[in-house]
Amino acid sequence: MKTITLSAFADEYSPEFDVQLSMLCEHGFTHIEPRFLLGKNVAALTEAEAREVKEKLAMAGIRVSAIGSPLGKIKLSDDFAAHLDLTRRVCETANILGTKNVRMFSFYPADGKMIADCRDEVLDKLSQMLDIASEAGVTLCHENEAEIYGESPEACLDLLTALPKLRCVFDMGNFVLGGYNPMDAYKLLRDHIEYFHIKDALYAGAIVPPGRGEAQIGEIIKAFAAEKDVIVTLEPHLETFDGLNSLVGRAFENPYKFESKEIAFVTAIHDLKELIK
Repeated sequence: MKTITLSAFADEYSPEFDVQLSMLCEHGFTHIEPRFLLGKNVAALTEAEAREVKEKLAMAGIRVSAIGSPLGKIKLSDDFAAHLDLTRRVCETANILGTKNVRMFSFYPADGKMIADCRDEVLDKLSQMLDIASEAGVTLCHENEAEIYGESPEACLDLLTALPKLRCVFDMGNFVLGGYNPMDAYKLLRDHIEYFHIKDALYAGAIVPPGRGEAQIGEIIKAFAAEKDVIVTLEPHLETFDGLNSLVGRAFENPYKFESKEIAFVTAIHDLKELIK
């Protein structure tokens, strides 16, 4: 088996960046995928703030695996010129923090439209973002998620085939929540996968600790790691996540409940390590 490197969205443990870094060090992590830190989204960091983050990372001995950006998580009708400016800013932050990978999405439809009917516009806008990233030496990595163009495995493959510079962040939990078989999705997309987001889920709609659901995390990661080194970013979403019900379009009763987000996150760490050891 090749090397499996652990990273995490440590903001699910704490909003305080120093606490995030301490937790990662305590549990043997070498990498982070920053999303919320210094009281703001990573995409909103100024150059000075990004350099402050870089110094804190160096002191902790933690590297950045990817930028957990919100790029592409807007409606097609939103101000795209401003979004291109944001793309440039995020790429600059990626370079300061020493990573080539930026997580992103593939747009929501304008009101009253179906995203599947907007392929040409999606491809055009993603292409412009990819050009900016390429000039900066950055790789945009698309995450599958509900209600965007790239929700289904087939739609993700369409994007990745049409846009060769685009890579895949494979989120098996999101595929389960969308009703898609994660192993079938993996077989379809594996040649395009740059890295993985780790959350587990039940088809009924609940997000559960890694290995307790139907996302086939252990099988998929071990299959990929049999051939290539891989980074897996823990994003467990185990505490109550109010936005998720609307995201997946149905209510659910989660069989796993935790007293705090800290306990939830540490549980997910232990379960993930058991899955991939």
